[in-house]
Amino acid sequence: MTGYQIFWPLLAHVALVYGLYALLGQRRAKMVRAGSVAKSDYRENRGEPAESLVVKNCLANQFELPVLFHACCTLLYVTEADNIVAVGLAWLFVALRYAHAAVHVTSNDLRYRSPLFAAGYLVLGAMWVWLAAWMAMG
Repeated sequence: MTGYQIFWPLLAHVALVYGLYALLGQRRAKMVRAGSVAKSDYRENRGEPAESLVVKNCLANQFELPVLFHACCTLLYVTEADNIVAVGLAWLFVALRYAHAAVHVTSNDLRYRSPLFAAGYLVLGAMWVWLAAWMAMG
């Protein structure tokens, strides 16, 4: 493949991160307008109300496992292992991140969130195995 197809899932993940930042800002602004939180509480980092804490935690999650995703996609491209299998796995990982984030910022129900995380973890593991196998065969 070795076009830019492997980078579209990366951009889709970046869009998720930006969307979560926007959601965090909206929730914080709503609480400030309602008078339940002072702006200075955020400046002083005095704690995050539950309504925005779930978004903040979800956002933090986008800089944990997905860091390995971004590295893997870049290495898949560099090694020319970015074929239909790799791109398919990348899209699946991103779809699972969107689903995980949706659960995280709504119900935050671990019965749904944990299996989505585990599935993404396994898909990303498969991407790294694919990269290793490609390099071993090359």
